[in-house]
Amino acid sequence: MIRVVVADDQQLIRAGFRSLLNAEDDIEVVGEAATGTDVVAVVRRERPDVVLMDIRMPDGDGLWATEQIATFPELAATRIVVVTTFEVDEYVARAIRAGASGFLVKDTEPVELIRAVRVVAAGDALLSPGVTKRLLARFAAGSAAAFDDSILTAITVREREVLALVGLGLTNAEIGQKLFLSPLTAKTHVSRIMAKLMARDRVQLVVIAYETGLVASGRAV
Repeated sequence: MIRVVVADDQQLIRAGFRSLLNAEDDIEVVGEAATGTDVVAVVRRERPDVVLMDIRMPDGDGLWATEQIATFPELAATRIVVVTTFEVDEYVARAIRAGASGFLVKDTEPVELIRAVRVVAAGDALLSPGVTKRLLARFAAGSAAAFDDSILTAITVREREVLALVGLGLTNAEIGQKLFLSPLTAKTHVSRIMAKLMARDRVQLVVIAYETGLVASGRAV
């Protein structure tokens, strides 16, 4: 059973998400919150698998709450999906650095919301639908003049190649095909890169790939 906490300052949205998710056999909403402070408390108490996190909330917004949750070691397995609108996409870099595993827009189709919960609960990053890649591309374009690749000294040349392909949004199977590796070997490389660079998940690896200049304008360099 995938345990979910819903954080949004609008009761109608929380009720809608709860009804939709609880209708699934493998998903259960175990808590709700209307403020940033409350969601941190609820998540610490319930230790859910997934948090659906609104950005605009009183008493600590969703970005602040995401940062707070990421500081607790006992919540390392909790995945956060930021539920956002195009008007706030400038916050994407901060949210990812804080530990968000993906993004959804509030008018997303119900099937995509359910899929998102299952994807991040399985430990994967929600790099689809395309809105997330567009947000990352916007962030990358804004930071292109400030590349700092010193962090890459912690990984091998092969791991740099793998990281660049992660930055392009490729799956383990696709990385394996590109580099003539098995999907399992590609997965092992990704896991090692995450450990060495202290990245929470693949989304943060994407940002690192852009920030270090391994990926620019949607292509590996």
